[in-house]
Amino acid sequence: MALLEIRGLSKYFGGLAALSEVDLDVFESEILGVIGPNGAGKTTLFNVITGLLPPTSGRVRFKGEDITGLRADQIARRGIGRTFQASVLFGQATVFENVFTAFHMHYQQPGWKAFLRAPSARAEEELIRRRVMEVLEFMGLAPLKDELAMNLPHGHQRALGICLALATNPKLLLLDEPVTGMNPVETTTMVELIRKMRDGGTTIVIVEHDMRAIMSLCDRIAVLNYGRKIAEGSPEEIRNNQQVIEAYLGKKK
Repeated sequence: MALLEIRGLSKYFGGLAALSEVDLDVFESEILGVIGPNGAGKTTLFNVITGLLPPTSGRVRFKGEDITGLRADQIARRGIGRTFQASVLFGQATVFENVFTAFHMHYQQPGWKAFLRAPSARAEEELIRRRVMEVLEFMGLAPLKDELAMNLPHGHQRALGICLALATNPKLLLLDEPVTGMNPVETTTMVELIRKMRDGGTTIVIVEHDMRAIMSLCDRIAVLNYGRKIAEGSPEEIRNNQQVIEAYLGKKK
């Protein structure tokens, strides 16, 4: 059974089909790429999976459970995390504070205990602080923990965005253009970090326009065009697929 099953997923905005009858499986411990020209429906797919948008029709199942129509926070609590094209950060807060805040859904102690600084609340806060540092160390940001997020270079801001997603302890992580705008060194570093995340037990779905990164990173690739899935297969199969070539380059006249 697939970790994530998508069947007949459609999303219409008025008369425009952003997604049309999309079927897709994501299997545990794989890195699946989702590619396609601008406007193909890739980010809409992420938004529907994570509950930011309701589908017009179709179903989404995660770990065998139908999660179609659940709120975004309910879906996140079930183990699906995501990043966004634009880094969603607290610019005036430090790197540490950004990730600490992202751990809020893990709090078990009631608010009044935290307010009164009860021993159980202090112990929980210390545990979360240690977990924050573990995430920062994993992503190579521990030396920057006291820097304001707004002052970080682009590559580090993208890495911090992934830290916020990792704070939700996802079983499935959706990465929306994680290497866009990065220089070659930053891209190589991020690709290796994504592999480490998968090796650590997190299944990855990645939307990205950097074809070199996608082809070297992904186990399988699905291609969307005008909201429809037009191809799916290994990187080599996708590289040589005529429909995919035409979607990107247009038909020869």
